[in-house]
Amino acid sequence: MKLITLLLLLTCSFAFAQNPDAKAILDKIDKNMSSENRVFTSEMLIHGRRVTRTIASKTYSVGENKSFTEYLSPARQQGTKMLKLEDELWIYSPSTDRTIKIAGHMLKQSLMGSDLSYEDMMDDSKLSEIYNAKVIGEEIYDERDCWIIELIAIKKDVTYQKRKIWVDKNRYVPLKEELFAKSGQLLKKTTLSNIKKIEGRWYPTKIVFKDVLKKGEGTEFIIKEIKFNQEISEYLFTKAALKK
Repeated sequence: MKLITLLLLLTCSFAFAQNPDAKAILDKIDKNMSSENRVFTSEMLIHGRRVTRTIASKTYSVGENKSFTEYLSPARQQGTKMLKLEDELWIYSPSTDRTIKIAGHMLKQSLMGSDLSYEDMMDDSKLSEIYNAKVIGEEIYDERDCWIIELIAIKKDVTYQKRKIWVDKNRYVPLKEELFAKSGQLLKKTTLSNIKKIEGRWYPTKIVFKDVLKKGEGTEFIIKEIKFNQEISEYLFTKAALKK
C-alpha cells in the first residue's frame, strides 16, 4: 500500500512539473509576498534624465487594506505622510499643514516624480484573488529557471488588466513582470532581485520600475529592513495620526 501511495505522489509531482497548475503557483507567490502585517524601511531612487533623487521612508502595513507611510528624507519630503484605508488615500504635507485626499484620476499620477503611480503604491492585493492565470511558457531569466505566467484580471476596476510574470520555479517569487492596459498596450516593466530568505519566506528586496511611456532610467525601490507579523498600533491608521 505504501508503494502505491509513493508511486501516486511521484506521478502527481511529475504531472505538475510537466503541466504546472498556474493557480497553485500564484498561491505560493502570495504566501511569500503577502503577510498579515509588515513594517519596513526603504529607499526610492528616482533616476531622472539628469539627476537621481533618493527618498527614504518607513511603512506600516496591515493586510491588503491598511498602510501608513512616513517619509524620512530628504528635507523637502521629510514629515510627509500617506494613509491608505481600503481604496482611499490621504496625504499630509507638513509645509502646508494640510491633508489632501487623492482620488479618481489623481491616483494615476506619478508618486513624487517616480515611475510608480499612487495606484501602484496602494496595490497590495493577492494575485490569486484578482487574476485568472495560465502558464504560457518557460525561460531562463537571470540564471534562474522560470515559468512565464499570463494573468487576466477578473475585475474591471483593476489597474492592469493583463500581466505577464516570470516566476522562479524553486523560490516562487516573480523576477520580472510586464504590465498591460486593457487595450493590450504595455505600460510598465518591473524587475525583482536581491531575493532573500526572511522569516521563512523568499522575498525580493530590490524592485526596479520602468514606466515605458516616460523618459528616464526608471525607479529603484530598495528595502533596507523588513519585519513581518509585528504589533502595530491601530491609531496609525487614522487621519489624526497624519498630523502627529
